[in-house]
Amino acid sequence: MYLFTNLFEMKINPIFQVKLLFVFVLFFNSATFGQIPLLNKSNSKETIDEPVLNDPWGRNTPRGSVRGFIESIAAKNYQKASHYLHYPSDIDEAEERENIVLVLKHLFDKKGTIFPYSSISNQPEGKLDDNLAQNFEKVGMINTDEKAIDVLLNREKTENEELIWLFSEATLDAIQEVSLEYDAWIDYIIPPKLNHYLWAGVPAAQWIIAVLIFALSFVITHIIIFLLVQLLRLFWKKSRQEPISGIIDALRLPAKLYFSVFLFIEFSQRAGLSIILRQYFSTITLIIGITAILILLWRLIDYIGDFSKKQMELRSNPSGLSVILFLERAAKIALVIFGIIAILSTFGIDITTGLAALGIGGIALALGAQKTVENFVGSVTLIADRPIRVGDFCRVGQITGTIEKIGIRSTNIRTLDRTLVTIPNGLFSSETIENFAFRDKFRMISTLNFRYESSPDQIRYLLAEFRKILYSHPKVYEEPSRVRFVNFGAHSLDIEIFAYIVADNNNEFLEIREDIMLRIMEVVKQSGTGFAFPSQTLYFAKDDGLDKENSKSTDETVEQWRVKKEMPLPRFTEEQIDNLKNKIDYPPEGSSSKL
Repeated sequence: MYLFTNLFEMKINPIFQVKLLFVFVLFFNSATFGQIPLLNKSNSKETIDEPVLNDPWGRNTPRGSVRGFIESIAAKNYQKASHYLHYPSDIDEAEERENIVLVLKHLFDKKGTIFPYSSISNQPEGKLDDNLAQNFEKVGMINTDEKAIDVLLNREKTENEELIWLFSEATLDAIQEVSLEYDAWIDYIIPPKLNHYLWAGVPAAQWIIAVLIFALSFVITHIIIFLLVQLLRLFWKKSRQEPISGIIDALRLPAKLYFSVFLFIEFSQRAGLSIILRQYFSTITLIIGITAILILLWRLIDYIGDFSKKQMELRSNPSGLSVILFLERAAKIALVIFGIIAILSTFGIDITTGLAALGIGGIALALGAQKTVENFVGSVTLIADRPIRVGDFCRVGQITGTIEKIGIRSTNIRTLDRTLVTIPNGLFSSETIENFAFRDKFRMISTLNFRYESSPDQIRYLLAEFRKILYSHPKVYEEPSRVRFVNFGAHSLDIEIFAYIVADNNNEFLEIREDIMLRIMEVVKQSGTGFAFPSQTLYFAKDDGLDKENSKSTDETVEQWRVKKEMPLPRFTEEQIDNLKNKIDYPPEGSSSKL
């Protein structure tokens, strides 16, 4: 049961986000294989630096003691097996000690389990983060009808001051209270004659039954998962569509392997298969469980990679496609490396030295390729956040132009001078980016200068008529449009016009602004005043001055506003604005763009 728990702790929680998922897979591998004992050595307690002698029975480590005990009973050398137990002081006869070994073996066969060797510490001091007292190590369990007994090893000193690990006296005391009157169903189906043929210390018939149990477990798992998938697709419509359908397909084979291992462990224990046989299979089942997780992650990487590439192709984003290909390959390489490390650790191979060398090499490589990594991360950031797209007109720092290409290392900008600027993505992503393509409206602001000869009423007329243009134009936002007399300039009276234009692009904005400017010119001409020039005029002869008829007409119009109390200053009323809305024909009459 422990093996299943150990595997089940390797949770898989894929997050379906293209932007971040591959980075998550890399992290997930680290977290998953952190469960493998050789990769997860945490020494939270203080240890005493004591000399470790070479024990002839291999009892210097918890794993050595358990392995030696199993190998001894497999060879039916119960006298040797007795050296791995810490007996009470009143038990000193060899025959009595061997009987206790047989009792312990019988309980392990029928009611107990021992953890896989790779899950048992191979360090002389044992695990120091298992919440047990120092010098104690839990290596298995015996499940009785009344309670579960923890099988503990205890580190003790021999007469030669050598530190060794033995099955603890407390464990031996606890098993004395367990009833031995229990026959597993395997005892009824195997003819006694077949028990005489042994292979690796286990009756040949049990090997055959173990294979049959695993085949049966796989068949049961296959049927259950098939039915679950069919029910899921029957009652959940989204499970028949992408991306859910692809994720379900990726889960099928790994789930079959994983839960087949779980059922095999349960059935083999309940069948009463020999603890020796189950220890042989523990490494195999652990490898199958790890392989199931590796297959699942590999399939998820494939599926999410294909799904992401299709999305980039639909968006015509070749740079994003390149990044996804790179991330997919990197994730698979990392998965293979961690898979090899995890499987090697199940065989008890100490790869910590290699990991340390790999870590140092990785740091050196990262320092040497710092700029390359920085540019790659910058390109991922640009594709993930999408502050710019190919074809966008933008300003990056002091550079203004159109984005032509977003590559893995750099981005190309075509400037207004038609030169091509290449910016490394690391620098690009850290600069201030102003993207004109995302403007929701275009600002029009202009200051018009009028001659000082203009009368106040003429200025009032201009203000009112300019506002009429803005309020009545269908391509101008009503708010916050404004026209204001803002300044007495050095050579002019200044009126500021501010408005937001409804346009899809800059060219359309220029067309609309041009139309508004032409209408302003017509109003200025009608008002009888004119635009000021930044110059001084010397009059040597009397000229005609301003247009008297237009000036008189303007004065009369403003006077009528006063009499009728309709002067639209300092602002137009809501009623006046509503009456003016969309009164201007745009495009203007006679325009080739007019429908």
